[in-house]
Amino acid sequence: MDLFLLKNIITALLMPINVILLLLFIALIFHKKSAKTSIKALFLAMSLLLISTLPPISDRLIAPIEYSYLPYIKTAKQIDYIIVLGCNHTSTAELPITSQLDTCSLQRTVEALRIYQLHPEARVITSGYSGSDTRSNALAVKEALVLFGVPAQRIMTENFPKDTREEASLIAPRILGSQVILITNASHMPRAIIDFQAEGAYPIAAPTGYWVKDLQGDKPWGYYLPDEKKLAQTTTAWYETLGLIAQWFRFIFG
Repeated sequence: MDLFLLKNIITALLMPINVILLLLFIALIFHKKSAKTSIKALFLAMSLLLISTLPPISDRLIAPIEYSYLPYIKTAKQIDYIIVLGCNHTSTAELPITSQLDTCSLQRTVEALRIYQLHPEARVITSGYSGSDTRSNALAVKEALVLFGVPAQRIMTENFPKDTREEASLIAPRILGSQVILITNASHMPRAIIDFQAEGAYPIAAPTGYWVKDLQGDKPWGYYLPDEKKLAQTTTAWYETLGLIAQWFRFIFG
């Protein structure tokens, strides 16, 4: 089996919602055979669901990851490249390109536009493979950037990397010795920086797409109630934590 596919399957099975479903399935199976086991599985499932959807808990799980790097503010340095890491999109003639991009890709595209306006001397590198789509994510993001006014000749595409590790290994040789800004979601930035540094490149972080925008401010009473949107946030935090752990093992054990 393709190792990339296997990695994605294992990761998906470890996500909170799938663990919850597995525990509920166990509770159902043991309902008549062992009431004690069934109750334990049900309790664990409900506890995990509650933890995953409570904003105060979810925010504190992901905030330390997201704020590992601060947002990019223009410096006097001349920038050679702006790298936009790949995410997701769905190609369809029924929608404009801005609607074809998934939220993560749109967030990274808008940040790339902001930084390009600060550093018009830079060239942009978009990245990301096609997956099951008809075109690569790199090309979809390039189309959006051109629509926003970035000259097409200023944009290069890397159409084949499947994940961050491949993006780093393919792009790093091109940018060694250059001043580079790296754009990805804030929760993903720690892993991305580590992968690029492992290839000898040391980009400036430009995180975007923050889940948590104000952790310490006053909160309305509804903030302390379960919120289904926080399940996605907790899933992201868990996914990135697993990724950092796997990355650590890869560097330690080769």
